Amino acid sequence: MSKDQLLRVLSKEFPNRQSAMGEIIRLRALMDLPKGTEYFFSDIHGEAKAFTHLVRSASGNIRRKIRDVYRDRRSEAHQNLLAAIICGPFQTLRRLREEMSDPNFVRATILEMLEVARLIGSKYPREELRQNTPSRYLGIMEEFFYTYSGEIDRDRYYNLIVDSILESGVEEDFIIALGHMIQKICVNHIHVIGDIFDRGPAPHKVMEELIDFERVDIQWGNHDVEWLGAALGNEVCMLSVLRNAVSYNTFDALEDGYSISLRQLDDFVEAVYGDDPCERFKLRVFDENIYDIVDKKKAARMHKALAILQFKREGQLLKRHPEYEMDERIVLEACDFERGLFHADGVTYPMLDRNFPTIDPNDPLRLTAEEEDVLRSLRASFLHSETLQRHMQFLYTHGSSYLCFNGNLLFHGCIPLDEAGDFDGPVLDGAKRVGRELMEYINYAITQAYYGDPESVETQNCIDLFWYLWCGAKSPMFGKSKMATFENYFVGVKDLSVEKYNPYYRLSNQKSVCERILAEFGLTGPQSHIINGHVPVKTHLGESPMRADGKLFVIDGGIAKAYHNKTGIAGYTLIYNSHHIALAEHSNYEALSNELDSYAPNVRTVDRMPRRMRIADTDRGENYRIRIETLQDLIASYQSGRLKESDLEAFRRT
Repeated sequence: MSKDQLLRVLSKEFPNRQSAMGEIIRLRALMDLPKGTEYFFSDIHGEAKAFTHLVRSASGNIRRKIRDVYRDRRSEAHQNLLAAIICGPFQTLRRLREEMSDPNFVRATILEMLEVARLIGSKYPREELRQNTPSRYLGIMEEFFYTYSGEIDRDRYYNLIVDSILESGVEEDFIIALGHMIQKICVNHIHVIGDIFDRGPAPHKVMEELIDFERVDIQWGNHDVEWLGAALGNEVCMLSVLRNAVSYNTFDALEDGYSISLRQLDDFVEAVYGDDPCERFKLRVFDENIYDIVDKKKAARMHKALAILQFKREGQLLKRHPEYEMDERIVLEACDFERGLFHADGVTYPMLDRNFPTIDPNDPLRLTAEEEDVLRSLRASFLHSETLQRHMQFLYTHGSSYLCFNGNLLFHGCIPLDEAGDFDGPVLDGAKRVGRELMEYINYAITQAYYGDPESVETQNCIDLFWYLWCGAKSPMFGKSKMATFENYFVGVKDLSVEKYNPYYRLSNQKSVCERILAEFGLTGPQSHIINGHVPVKTHLGESPMRADGKLFVIDGGIAKAYHNKTGIAGYTLIYNSHHIALAEHSNYEALSNELDSYAPNVRTVDRMPRRMRIADTDRGENYRIRIETLQDLIASYQSGRLKESDLEAFRRT
């Protein structure tokens, strides 16, 4: 679109100089407001209870705001109760049935919540507050927000409104709506630095929380691309997703969350592995299922059957893609099934499990007819799961391989480097892809997988690529030498199971390396940082999430229960507000049923801004500047006569 065409389109919205100047004034005023608070999470791994708590409490920030308002006016216990009502209104009000029958308690609660809301919302424009206000109470909320002392007797006016709420019998619904509003205005934007899925019991509930929040972006982790691939028909990804889910006993996520039917798989394993103890495939149980309780021995047999199916399909995929340089991961062809041996790196190892009833030693990658039937059934479940497809569509539309946002570079795992510190990467589509080009190619390939012709070779290659992104040595979402799944199951030799990290994970501790990576993505400012996850930070061993003289933040602090022993904590939130960047270090959430002191995690400031950051300093402010320049061009066109002005009120009437 040419500049003249753009101005003509804009003139429909602003038909004269006065209306254009009014918009310029509005935008300039907005640019002077403080920037909104960004929250960064990583490696959620299906822990919906913990993640929901972090989002709805703003990682403890709502509790701190309550303290700011009521430090000397309310007791700690009262402040904790108010925090509980705001952060979990529905659940808390159920525990307060007796108190809710007292009009004085209800009135005091509403007025206290509104005082907290006014403090939090004071730095936001009215339009943004309106967007986060439930429409059914918009008029009432605006009266509370924008009626100040000096105009009328404010306290009397507020009490009259609350009396009307009580008389209408909607006080509980109003408190819940107000609590949700406070939650949303306290968190301006959520960044999820990858790995929403696997290990934890409820990734589907995490996705619903993100969809409800809306102002969110996601940098895909290897567990996320694995699920994206599964939803698009990549059978190796499907089998790996199922194997992970079964191994962590998360049947509720599969069957109740995503309606993935395991009935045919169940029949198959009883017929084929019914007398196999499957000792190497026992489950790791961190949460018990509520809806789909599966016998642990049967689940172990499912686990083994899925692993064998995965290794078969994986070998077939890798044979189609020699450019992945993963021939050593065609593990079934490295086995001597008659003697029970596995060959790797010139060494022969005895296998700990020698029962392979579905493997033909002369053609180990071939599926039996029964396995083909099981896979067809599973594929149909994935492709026709409405909830799964809806969640994956959100993951795609709100996700990317990386993001530059307000001067920070966000990605999940690594930017692959070689030992010399130079950019490295895989050969994809006939060319070696490194640095920013690699990340951009991944974005292109995933878009092609979604919208390309499903019958074309190019689209199929893009769908196959999800598997490389899940476990390829030079995948920026993974970045390890291998995923030693087979070795852990069947060999059990520690040295053979070592997964060596890409040099990035060591070299990125150097400030100069981080600055070179940032520059590759066009970020050179002193306040620019790399923010990623993927590798758990062993806090209890003295590791720090802040590295490279403050240029790198690794925020995988172990939200998932599977990592609590490894990290010693229950996750990090990185918080970037208008004053500073802070790290919130969280404790275990299992004790949060009634006690609310842990709504305030251990928070420490790690980078203080030289001055308060305004919207003008953000990407949003840059967009406003561009719009102001365009509006100024529009005004100049009106003044020169190139465009004809219209009367604004007459224009609105027509």
